Amino acid sequence: MATFDLVIRGGTIVDGTGEERFAGDVAIKDGLIAQIGTVTGDGAQEIDATGKIVTPGFVDIHTHYDGQATWDQEMAPSSWHGVTTVVMGNCGVGFAPARKDQHDWLIGLMEGVEDIPGTALAEGITWDWETFPEYLDALEKLPRTVDVGTHVPHGAVRAYVLGDREGPGAVPTDEDVAAMADIVEDGVRAGALGFSTSRTVLHKDVEGVLVPGTTATAEELVELGRAMGRAGHGVFEMASDLQRDWNEFEWMGNLSRETGLPVTFAALQSIAKELPLDEQIETMRAENDNGANIIAQIALRGNGIIMAWQGTVHPFVYRPSWQAIAELPWAEQKAKLLDPAFKAQLLSEANDYSDAPPDILPVVAVITQGWAMQYEMDPDFDYEPTDEESVQTRASSAGVDGQEYAYDMLCREDATGFIYLPILNYADKNLDFLHPLQHSDDTVNSLSDGGAHCGTICDAASPTFMLQHWVRDRKRGGRITLENAIKRQCNDTARLYGLEDRGVLSPGYLADVNVIDMDALKLGKPWLAFDLPAGGRRLLQKADGYVCTIKNGQVTFRDGTWTGEAPGGLIRGPQRAELAEAAE
Repeated sequence: MATFDLVIRGGTIVDGTGEERFAGDVAIKDGLIAQIGTVTGDGAQEIDATGKIVTPGFVDIHTHYDGQATWDQEMAPSSWHGVTTVVMGNCGVGFAPARKDQHDWLIGLMEGVEDIPGTALAEGITWDWETFPEYLDALEKLPRTVDVGTHVPHGAVRAYVLGDREGPGAVPTDEDVAAMADIVEDGVRAGALGFSTSRTVLHKDVEGVLVPGTTATAEELVELGRAMGRAGHGVFEMASDLQRDWNEFEWMGNLSRETGLPVTFAALQSIAKELPLDEQIETMRAENDNGANIIAQIALRGNGIIMAWQGTVHPFVYRPSWQAIAELPWAEQKAKLLDPAFKAQLLSEANDYSDAPPDILPVVAVITQGWAMQYEMDPDFDYEPTDEESVQTRASSAGVDGQEYAYDMLCREDATGFIYLPILNYADKNLDFLHPLQHSDDTVNSLSDGGAHCGTICDAASPTFMLQHWVRDRKRGGRITLENAIKRQCNDTARLYGLEDRGVLSPGYLADVNVIDMDALKLGKPWLAFDLPAGGRRLLQKADGYVCTIKNGQVTFRDGTWTGEAPGGLIRGPQRAELAEAAE
């Protein structure tokens, strides 16, 4: 009889601690790491990892699979990129608690903020819950390729308590705030990993209405944070415009000091944020020097939009000729778009911004005419593009104007072309500013938005980008070490949420493992699929180089293909590793 369930032989182990890589084997038994180093016992199953790296499974703490996790076992696209644990319910949006007459409203909130097709959510979600603990029970019923944990979302909580009174500027009574705090405390005690809110004008529901947290007072937010303190654990997560007069860091610091819990926020170069990124980090560190525990979530590349004719947005959405065909079936749209007469007519028109939200007109202007900030996605596209790759520069070289070049780009490959527009995190037209942040203990690699922004981005591939770009291929500035990258994507993210049973390859930890061919690692070309419930659209991206991904000791993916195994479950609260002695 085999000594172990699975043995990974002869790999280069990068264990997640940040310590130097080493050659060795990994033995797995009963879903846990049993032995590291030289393994003499046999495995019922063995994997040859010669020439490959062996890492912990990736822990992605900023996703929006709140609906998808109720119907989908594969949990793509995150699971395609070595992710074995996701935390969802970020940015204050989610589906519990939920009164029966609020289902459509919650779907509209998620669709507006996270660009997840409402028709897909309406068909896919069964709504066999009302309270947040009941939602956790529902999540527990479906096995998946990954473990899922979640926050209690402010939007759902506020709507549940305020009902028809919920809206921008709504002022809850003391009794309302107490009722919200009870929901948060009950949710955290039932197993939520934290509480989330959003306070940015970029987040609106499908009708263009600001999300509930935007106009909430600091007093309300602190009371909801205190509810987690009473439960004894949890992370307070927030997206915010960080307006100076809001003094966000002051109350975040006070809340963290009072409760002893971490507060985390999305740290970005953003046109919506009044504080530049360096000032965000400086202000956070001043609070941390005074005893707070505030953590900045950073993205590793420009955040923005991949534009396509069938995507959510493209440069010509405000042209009258496009508006005239916007609701036609794709076959009819494509025939028009490839017609030279239609192209000439559309390019002769001015943009009609009458329906554009006034507070995001700067974003709209960049989308519709920001040719210097838009980039051609070549087959070997580098997500740190240069001016030479911009639509404007390539249009000039081709002897045409930017709009015509952009139109032709979108029409390539049977009208399936893409244009990359990094609206956030690319103000300097390089990623140099992120290099030092990846060596800081007060930042975590995050903001993939896995499962969200289905028609505009696919940053769920962030772990692959981290390895391909930041560790191996970056040409325009400093890289990071493999050891640091794995620590940040595994150990650091897990520890922030109290998941101390994963993120490290050591005896007694969960057997969540990736075997990766670093030489072959490569992001694939994005594509639009229409495979969500009700034919909903989503932008997807795979990668070469993942030899296998293992969750709880079971191989879930081989060479990028799901094996059908689904050993993942629901995470309820912080997890502690019961460290076992290394097997002899």
